[in-house]
Amino acid sequence: MKFTSEHTQIADTVRKFVANEINPFTAEWEKAGMFPARALFKKMGDLGLLGIKYPTEFGGMGLDFSYSMVMAEALGDCNVGGVPMAIGVQTDMCTPALARFGSDELRTQYLAPAIAGDMVGCIGVSEVTGGSDVAALKTTARKDGGDYVINGSKMWITNGMQADWCCLLANTSEGAVHKNKSLIIVPMDAPGITRQKIEKIGMHSSDTAQLFFDNVRVPQRNLIGQEGMGFMLQMLQFQEERLYGAASSLRSLDNLINLTIAYTRQRQTFGQPILNNQVVHFRLAELRTEVECLRALTYRAVEQYVGGKDVTKLASMAKLKAGRLSREVTDSCLQYWGGMGFTADNPISQAYRDSRLISIGGGADEIMLGIICKLEGTLPGKAA
Repeated sequence: MKFTSEHTQIADTVRKFVANEINPFTAEWEKAGMFPARALFKKMGDLGLLGIKYPTEFGGMGLDFSYSMVMAEALGDCNVGGVPMAIGVQTDMCTPALARFGSDELRTQYLAPAIAGDMVGCIGVSEVTGGSDVAALKTTARKDGGDYVINGSKMWITNGMQADWCCLLANTSEGAVHKNKSLIIVPMDAPGITRQKIEKIGMHSSDTAQLFFDNVRVPQRNLIGQEGMGFMLQMLQFQEERLYGAASSLRSLDNLINLTIAYTRQRQTFGQPILNNQVVHFRLAELRTEVECLRALTYRAVEQYVGGKDVTKLASMAKLKAGRLSREVTDSCLQYWGGMGFTADNPISQAYRDSRLISIGGGADEIMLGIICKLEGTLPGKAA
């Protein structure tokens, strides 16, 4: 990756924003089980941070994805996981297909306000019976006159309680499961929508909801791209989501290792700092090396993505490694903090419970392994 002064400026802006507008309030937001998305997103929109890679005619900066990656990495300075995850939903999960394939009318009505921070978006893919198995979703959108009539439910929807609109994946026909789905923008104030908050073991500052759709009517013009192309468009959205997830974990992991070095250097047992034990400083060196390997993989994937290449395999590898390494780093570091690491307000325990989601959300580890094996030609019955 070749970084420009503009990359550096964006990273500096994001880090300052995190220090001034996010970290001082995260303890309050964690207790509340939600952060004020509209207020925070508006501040980010005013700085241009919600539309870095999107067209200037809709309020974006018109830059390439590498600049979004820099923002994601800088958000790793957040001392909780829920806020950067919710920001990523706005910038890299519910908006990519809209920006690339939506009509100008849709982009004016929904993308531009999302970039400005005037609207909060969410992505509606997962369901109770089909999380990572996207093809198995049951929600339907049937044509009636000039509308789609939507019935079904969506589960684990980040920003779901506060969202103004949802990028919804639904079955629009009875055809083959990979060709019968469409992405539709659904305004969340439409009659027939109800929301139910979900309590989680981590990511407390990010609101998560189950959404129910009971004969919800939206105009057929809210379709993104072509009918029946929704599965493919969602797979494209997943690439940016997975790269965002990998990039946003990098500084977070480095910061956790830094904190653990500082703690084990000053904490003494048996007359010497904990860090002096070879098992400790060797282990931290191993973890730092693994983070650098993940950084190199992520940067390579982003560089190829910006160059127009298919990075399905690399993005899946980066997502897989980010989830597994986050579990490894937080578990190892927590051990060296001892009892302090088991207290609720410790930064290591915070990361321990927050980062567990990385191996589940956006496609579980097992899905990533299946994708990699398919592209390697080693998945039984599946050609590369």
